[in-house]
Amino acid sequence: MTIKITDTTLRDAHQSLIATRMRTRDMLSVVEKMDKVGFFSLEMWGGATFDTCIRYLNEDPWERLRDIRSKVKNTPLQMLLRGQNLVGYRHYPDDVVKEFIRLAVKNGVDVFRIFDALNDLRNMELAIHECKKYKVHIQGTICYTISPVHTVEGFANMAHKLEDLGCDSICIKDMAGLISPPETSALVKAIKSRIKVPVDLHSHCSSGMAPMSYQAAAEAGVDILDTAFSPFAWGTSQPPTESVVAAFQNTPYDCGLDLELLYEIGEDFAAMVNKYRILFTADATRPSVNVLLHQIPGGMYSNLISQLREQNALDKLGAVLEEIPRVRADLGYPPLVTPTSQIVGIQAVLNVLNGERYKKVTKEVKDYLLGYYGRPPGDLNEEIRKSIIGDSPVITGRPGEHIEPELKKMKDESHKLGILHKEEDLITYALYPQVAVKFLRGELKEEVIANPMPAVATGQSSMDVPTAFSVDVDGEVFNVKITPVISDTMAVEKKSKPKEIPKGAVLAPMQGMVLTVKVKVGDKVKEGDTVVVTEAMKMQNDVHSPVSGTVKQIFAFNGEIVNKDDVLLVIE
Repeated sequence: MTIKITDTTLRDAHQSLIATRMRTRDMLSVVEKMDKVGFFSLEMWGGATFDTCIRYLNEDPWERLRDIRSKVKNTPLQMLLRGQNLVGYRHYPDDVVKEFIRLAVKNGVDVFRIFDALNDLRNMELAIHECKKYKVHIQGTICYTISPVHTVEGFANMAHKLEDLGCDSICIKDMAGLISPPETSALVKAIKSRIKVPVDLHSHCSSGMAPMSYQAAAEAGVDILDTAFSPFAWGTSQPPTESVVAAFQNTPYDCGLDLELLYEIGEDFAAMVNKYRILFTADATRPSVNVLLHQIPGGMYSNLISQLREQNALDKLGAVLEEIPRVRADLGYPPLVTPTSQIVGIQAVLNVLNGERYKKVTKEVKDYLLGYYGRPPGDLNEEIRKSIIGDSPVITGRPGEHIEPELKKMKDESHKLGILHKEEDLITYALYPQVAVKFLRGELKEEVIANPMPAVATGQSSMDVPTAFSVDVDGEVFNVKITPVISDTMAVEKKSKPKEIPKGAVLAPMQGMVLTVKVKVGDKVKEGDTVVVTEAMKMQNDVHSPVSGTVKQIFAFNGEIVNKDDVLLVIE
């Protein structure tokens, strides 16, 4: 039985290793060769690529899709769709889901890999139904994980239900590289005994077991395997395309792909790696059985390192990894995949950074406990649930039914903001309203990939930032010296911040961006009222008043980047 290959280099591989930073221009330099290979599909869109394009790369994700579609004529293009979450971090209303899928098909997606972070089929039904209307390939997806409440029998039953919903193939999505060869054999056989459609295994090399598990999957009858070209393989990414194809040559599982062409493409990616070298970390590129304990998926791991670095808290990584399984158990053992990986991971970060568990809780954790993300796989920690949401009622039924339509309101807002230039812009704004406004106005700049050099003889500046950089621009390296300048405005703002924390101060829970200041000077507030909303590590944090009183001073403004424990405002 020939094994087919889905190549993930253009999406999950670089999401897992370099925090999704591969540029579209680099993809376009190699996709025509990839199109000649004969892959089952090219996974090149969805997941975190949409967010990263507009947040860091100053690229339009829709243009990326169209540009790749224009060069790939023979191979189906695949995206990862998070069910009712689409490519975001919350559930979106049904009208947004329907319009997103229509535009994704229009712009070139052929294969929709649809999953839900809780394996709650109710969150997948609408997306599957909409995709059926456009006659594209639907790959229903099972999020594989290990816990006291997840079993082979349960996963096999889910596969059967997905086939009944109309899925054209089933994917076992092992996002953290947890599946062992014996478990792979048992699970693939159990699913194949229940369904008639093809089965795909997606795994990561995080624990080092994935290549052996792929062999076990082939022997058990798997139809498709996910791989990535070797320069973007291994570690927290997928097994290498070239090696998997070579291993199956002249066996019953022969993939029938040209190894010389694969080697040539691999060399193209190898040349590209130098541009992104600084983004690769040892923790992301080497296997570790520790993943069997914390279960963090590849994409989350590289982003967690990046985001802890932003918080100046990379030294807390070990403590965060120990806290993640505890938070996961408190929340009923959700599989760790977007958005639940972010929900669990960032709550663990908050627990560690604040020195007290659940002292600060993200809006997403509250919504999760209220049922807005779906049905948890296991029982919640009732003590934790009670302390966070009290006696608030938990919703039942499909979560999407509880969300009001948003497209008309978003369209009116985007027209007023002057950011609606094409129909795709409306969905971009609906998905990421805070980031999208600046992006669609052209106010964002492409993130520079820079290698910090040792400071020059003068040492660090008075602002404690590096003064010399080696900057890579499309393969050409420039040495740049920077002299910090503080404008009069900046100096005034800096002086206006209190040097000591006054009584009644409201502090930033962690480094991030101020989304909304919900009060003005003179407003009366009660202890516990939400006075500021910040965004940190892609999750929203409601910042509460520590006392009842009157707003005396406000030091924060919308869009400001603040550090942990910065004074946002003062309540008297």
